[in-house]
Amino acid sequence: MSLPLAALFGFLLWIFVRSSALVDGRLAEARNRVPTRVYSRPVSFRKSDRLNRDGLVSILNALSYQEARGESLEPGEFRITDGTTLILRPREAPAATGDVPVTSSAEGVVVTFENNKKAGEIVKTIKAVSGKDLSVLTLEPALLSYLFEGEEREKRRFVKYDELPRHLVEALLAIEDRRFFQHPGFDPFSIVGAAVRNLRPSSTLLHGGSTLTQQFVKNFFLTPDRTPKRKIQEAVLSFVLERRASKKEILELYVNEIYLGQVGSFNINGMGEAARVYFQKDISNLSVTESALLAGMIQSPNPYNPMRHPERAMSRRNTVLRAMAEENFISSEVLAKLLTEPVEVRSRTSPGLDAPYFIDLVRRDLKGRFGESGFHNLRVDSTLDLRLQRIAQASLETGLADLDARLKRKDGVKLQGALISLDVKTGGILALVGGRSYTQSQFNRAVQAQRQPGSTFKPFVYLAAFEATLDDPALPPITPATVVDDSPYVFFYEDKEYIPRNFEDEYLGPVTLRRALAKSLNVATLKVAEMIGYERIAFLWRDQMKISKSVLAVPSVALGSFEVSPLEMAAAYAVLASGGFKREPFSLRRASTEDGTMFELGGSAAAPRVVRQETSYLVTRMMESVLNEGTGAASRGMGFTVEAAGKSGTTNDTRDAWFAGYTPDIVTIVWVGYDDNAPVGLAGSRAALPIWVEFMKSAVAGLGNRGFLPPEEGVVFINIDKASGRRANPACGKVFSESFLVGTEPMDEAVCPGRD
Repeated sequence: MSLPLAALFGFLLWIFVRSSALVDGRLAEARNRVPTRVYSRPVSFRKSDRLNRDGLVSILNALSYQEARGESLEPGEFRITDGTTLILRPREAPAATGDVPVTSSAEGVVVTFENNKKAGEIVKTIKAVSGKDLSVLTLEPALLSYLFEGEEREKRRFVKYDELPRHLVEALLAIEDRRFFQHPGFDPFSIVGAAVRNLRPSSTLLHGGSTLTQQFVKNFFLTPDRTPKRKIQEAVLSFVLERRASKKEILELYVNEIYLGQVGSFNINGMGEAARVYFQKDISNLSVTESALLAGMIQSPNPYNPMRHPERAMSRRNTVLRAMAEENFISSEVLAKLLTEPVEVRSRTSPGLDAPYFIDLVRRDLKGRFGESGFHNLRVDSTLDLRLQRIAQASLETGLADLDARLKRKDGVKLQGALISLDVKTGGILALVGGRSYTQSQFNRAVQAQRQPGSTFKPFVYLAAFEATLDDPALPPITPATVVDDSPYVFFYEDKEYIPRNFEDEYLGPVTLRRALAKSLNVATLKVAEMIGYERIAFLWRDQMKISKSVLAVPSVALGSFEVSPLEMAAAYAVLASGGFKREPFSLRRASTEDGTMFELGGSAAAPRVVRQETSYLVTRMMESVLNEGTGAASRGMGFTVEAAGKSGTTNDTRDAWFAGYTPDIVTIVWVGYDDNAPVGLAGSRAALPIWVEFMKSAVAGLGNRGFLPPEEGVVFINIDKASGRRANPACGKVFSESFLVGTEPMDEAVCPGRD
């Protein structure tokens, strides 16, 4: 008798030891699975920012601020007082970030809005106690994403047990495992009940009796097979796990691992990410009904997905609410009220991330800097401006939807687009959107798409001409007031004819170069290119500015008949905006390890000058006319009033529509087109400009109207007759203060009607 008992004991001991080794190894892996955290730059708001109260609440949720329950406000909390007012108490900024300190948390900050119906203006921001005005409210950086080694199509957001709202824990216990804090890892009562149900002749499905611990074991340790052997393994491993980890740690691991549906091509793992995806909230701010819905989804995530099946989701949520009432977590009165609440999903397209295309770029850049697996457990401070990123996404999505409604392509194919915005002073990427929906397509058009720039390249033809004027004394001086004949013309190159046409075959005859650029005249631009030589233009783009090498010294280069990405166009326009400096666009500012080692990753090296300040200033002033009286003049009617420079772009057969422009602070590029290269049917000024304007109105709000400062020397201003480009006299009606390189200003006076 003793021998069989000893054998049984030895077998059980072997199972326990083997299970313990498996649990210890996998548990250590889970505990040490620390991802890289990617943060935005500190989030700032200014008076006159175009933002409503709900928009600020959404950003506060992204910063993991909690909506206050009590009367007093602790750091990291906010309270909505009415439809146009919100009070918050900022946190202190971590000293290790090296960023501008956040607004002091010694007292709350009251933010008052123009309205809460649309993106109105922030009317004022004051300190709650002293009443002192704040010109800028700066909060800490936002956690944008976690990056895990090898995971490309999965999104998670880790949360600690103490961050879980009480009603979420109660919802989990009520519907999944009511005796979680009492059982040893498996629940004999539940197992017996499930076995009885399985023995019934009418039972067609195997019923489980799994505890939360067993569910975690099943998902993290075992395969999803439902067999008696697997159930025994579950029970043994669960018993061992409960000896190795506390109940709170097991629940924390469970909450972070559980699968909660799919959005597009993404698996949503963990309740922290699910709260962002389905409700655009930090998990701490979930309501009772939202917590019940997430808990209810565990049983069958995709059938209960509230984005696709709101009725099923509501029915399942109500089942959870009733279970919570049975456990006395909520009263019968509260239950009756909650059962009638609708299921409200805040985002039907977003995968829960604030900048998915940007995060993909960050992952690529981190791999380039640290290798395939060298960026484990880093804190990464990125260049992204969270407020501008959200504006960029909304502007592009709304703009493309409006265009689709107008164009109504018969096969149902939707327009695509890209928007990228850079900090002129550093080259840091402030906002980046690579398409209308990341869940539908992860192809990053802002970075990967190669499209013809069309007329957005024309400013660089004029830049090359002004550079050539200073480099080659043998050339006649070329200035913004130089007049060329914009009439039908045949150009010859290598014994071949090249016959360009203006848009809609409109020709203006003799025009100044300023007017030629403002009206985007093809023939006039090619006349300038012919004057200086096509090789100078290709050299400027390819060798001097080092933008891309896909340019050839042929006549069509002047009209942008080569391929380039929106990111490359942004880098080129940043050269003009910065006064001639070349700064490579970058996504990473710095990274730090757990032991405090800091890596400066971008924006610190001195930028080389690639073109002269004087020539870039002349082009910038010419591009101001695009917005004031040229192809971009509609921007003024759309409410964009600040001083800026820009250029529309439309390629042959309208396959690509662009608008590129900048202020002294921000350069932004918008591209619109079809992935299949079909014609858009609209010029850049009609397809891309409205999106650019909608973004830039918000991007520059609160910054003031700063103009472009001329160089301290090398440029002079002369009043000219706008039509002839010659010096103006008192009889000239249309006079303009034109800028010239010193020594190239016109000497001849204009002959204006009415002069004696």
